[in-house]
Amino acid sequence: MKATRSMILVSSDQESMDRGALEVFETLQKQLVTFGLEEEISISMVDDISKRGASPLILVYPDAVIYGPVTPADVPFIVEEHLYKGRVVESKQISPYDLSGRVAWLSSRKGTLPAEHRIVLKNVGLIDPEKIDEYIINEGYEALGKILREMSPQETITTLKNSGLRGRGGAGFPTGLKWQFVAGAKGDKKYVICNADESEPGTFKDRLVLEGDPHAIIEAMMIAAYAVGADEGYVYIRGEYGLAISRMGKAIEQAREYGLLGENIFGTDFSFDLHIHAGAGAYICGEETALIESIEGNRGEPRPRPPYPTTAGLWQKPTLVNNVETLANIPAIVRNGPEWYKSIGTHSSPGTKVYTILGNVNVTGLIEVPMGITLREVISIYAKGMKDGGSFKLAQTGGSSGSIIPASLQDTPMDFDSFSKAGVSLGSGALLIANEETCVVDLAKVLLNFFRNESCGKCNPCRIGNQRSFEILTNISEGVGTLQDLKDLQMLSDQLYELSNCGLGQTAGSPLKDILAHFKAEVEAHIKLKVCPAGVCPMSGHRTY
Repeated sequence: MKATRSMILVSSDQESMDRGALEVFETLQKQLVTFGLEEEISISMVDDISKRGASPLILVYPDAVIYGPVTPADVPFIVEEHLYKGRVVESKQISPYDLSGRVAWLSSRKGTLPAEHRIVLKNVGLIDPEKIDEYIINEGYEALGKILREMSPQETITTLKNSGLRGRGGAGFPTGLKWQFVAGAKGDKKYVICNADESEPGTFKDRLVLEGDPHAIIEAMMIAAYAVGADEGYVYIRGEYGLAISRMGKAIEQAREYGLLGENIFGTDFSFDLHIHAGAGAYICGEETALIESIEGNRGEPRPRPPYPTTAGLWQKPTLVNNVETLANIPAIVRNGPEWYKSIGTHSSPGTKVYTILGNVNVTGLIEVPMGITLREVISIYAKGMKDGGSFKLAQTGGSSGSIIPASLQDTPMDFDSFSKAGVSLGSGALLIANEETCVVDLAKVLLNFFRNESCGKCNPCRIGNQRSFEILTNISEGVGTLQDLKDLQMLSDQLYELSNCGLGQTAGSPLKDILAHFKAEVEAHIKLKVCPAGVCPMSGHRTY
């Protein structure tokens, strides 16, 4: 996929095909050549984007313009007016009411692509993170003042629940519901913890927030503490994030000096103080109960659940744990209201998502875009296409614990429910984009090697299952695997998910599940033909056991 000026999608569901979508597609191809646009504009077909009677559709990115129903006779005029002269053909635009939920949200994004929609990263790079005054003049601590003056704790929780915010750490649990659990838990002492461990390989979004806008996290934690009845909090930051630790420490000191932390904040009965705890580089401490054990001075191992931290967390007291990106949404939601937040993203997953883009693309880095964007959009618009004109093969989402997404799912909206229905997970937000030179066996082996090294070893399924999976993948990569290995990998994937004590072990089997579901033929080529189609694996013929 080359870097292109625009991208066109033509609907290819059964109704669209019956109504001439293929002819529309072929006519588009010819017209692009006629106007010399074939190198600037990519074109492809995509399923399930229109309601009955509205097809075929033509979607034009990054303009966020949707035409339909379109006939082959309409195509020359659309190409000449819109794609060649830059004038939208309003008479052929479709009403958003005729679109499926997968793309209806595009109708509210006209003129916004390829620009980002920044909520979490609103201040990052625009203010001096070491000066509290710059945060304050950019709406800083307004949300805190609003809830302390005008809202009760329950009203604050209701606002968050109505916004539809879901946890951005990967699980997507409703944030307001978690707050409600902690608020309703019995206890004379409650805590709020910011999970800033961010140990997923390839993920660095939380680090940028901590380094670029630390006061946003402080304000969010104070709002959370007021809502759930806590008076003390911890920011758990991975030890390698030296600059983030330094800036967060300075921000806490400044907040205390301004009377924003401590006793009777803003002259109210609300008191709250905050501490930093630096982790020691253990991946397992990204799991909230292992993180709590670490703060208490113990070995970072997950606790059995139930009880959950919401009722028995830090020092067995009710504890709210949210990650950095989740918290960074809170002040804006309080300032602007839940309806404003729900107007962004999709119905089931409102708001934005921060993604780190890595891999075989022309532009890597960090973006914040509405939930519901697709991989095709990310690659074509924000990553400016595949590097060296390569073909998109897969994306590994959410760090090592995410899913391996095949090209067939690149038009699936990236929100929690759409990905779940497709049998994959969104994860933390890291997008490793890979071309056809990537071997899925080698990729899975790298991921399982990571898991076997990072497993705390507390439970047998994770400790033994990851090691055994790595050994089997090694044999397959060296040309000495058997078809029985495929059954064993599927069994291990199932057992890791069903029997492991925590999320690390439960998600460790995801690479196994995904390569067997979407790339089984490539894995079988290593076994039956003794070849690696991508030319990566050594095929040495040496067994590891």
